[in-house]
Amino acid sequence: MSEIMVETKDLRKYFNTKSGMLHAVDRVNMRISKGETMGVVGESGCGKSTLGRVMVRLLEPTSGQIMFNGKDIVKFSKRQMHGMRSKLQMIFQDPYSSLNPRMSIAEIIAEPIKVTKILTRKKEINDRVNELIEIVGLERRFINVYPHEIDGGRRQRVGIARALAVNPEFIVCDEPVSALDVSIQAQILNLLMDLQDDFKLTYMFITHDLSVVKHISKHVTVMYLGQCVELAKTEQLFNNPMHPYTQALLASIPKPNIDNLRELEAISGELSSPIEPKPGCRFAPRCPYVKDSCQQQDIPLLEVEPDHFVACTL
Repeated sequence: MSEIMVETKDLRKYFNTKSGMLHAVDRVNMRISKGETMGVVGESGCGKSTLGRVMVRLLEPTSGQIMFNGKDIVKFSKRQMHGMRSKLQMIFQDPYSSLNPRMSIAEIIAEPIKVTKILTRKKEINDRVNELIEIVGLERRFINVYPHEIDGGRRQRVGIARALAVNPEFIVCDEPVSALDVSIQAQILNLLMDLQDDFKLTYMFITHDLSVVKHISKHVTVMYLGQCVELAKTEQLFNNPMHPYTQALLASIPKPNIDNLRELEAISGELSSPIEPKPGCRFAPRCPYVKDSCQQQDIPLLEVEPDHFVACTL
């Protein structure tokens, strides 16, 4: 059995708004095994990125537990979390806004090394920066340029190098290829997979692109309005999607087959509000199989077959 590195237990993140509490992440339970990739998919606004930020405590959770190697980091003080930062890192969606425009590429990569004091001597830091630039496939000539002087693919390589600088164990990849051209996306995905093999990294890979998650992930979590509605091995999920929302997501993938063209069906109905949501399944207003029991009480995430969890009355 694989060793569990990261586990969330009843994890919640609510935001206070004028209209009430917005349930951005609501009762999420998941396990990520060491050296594996957990894909997280769902529509824009479903809480994927918020979940990622809470997992590494860039945002403080409202309640619940985040277990990292058996320790609940929610209870950690600021000083304790400072020591944990080298183990938990994040690669952001926009490679331009996540880099300081006033710092050179070398300074950006060196900054986390200096903050965590992993290395203190100038020569050691410079050597480490040069090593990282080579690891992520950047030419040495870019070391003293600024972010606006390089393209998006190279910027994202800088973001990856910065995350690797402190020798992390767990990295949250928040849609790291969505802002890039398709040809560059493939290069970055292959780089991330190579780095995972070389450094035994564990990923949580957030995306809205199901073809990407199928390529890179071993397990997939499907989120809808802050909740996990289905969790399974990638092959299980794509071969036998059980939740109506997962089925609708997979049906929306265009298939490049001229001999068998089909019309893509949009999900009908209106989104329910994530602000003070009523009990019951949040997909119910858009679900073609909705029953009275779906709207009476919250639907728990249950194991319906080995390693396949679904939150649905069906």
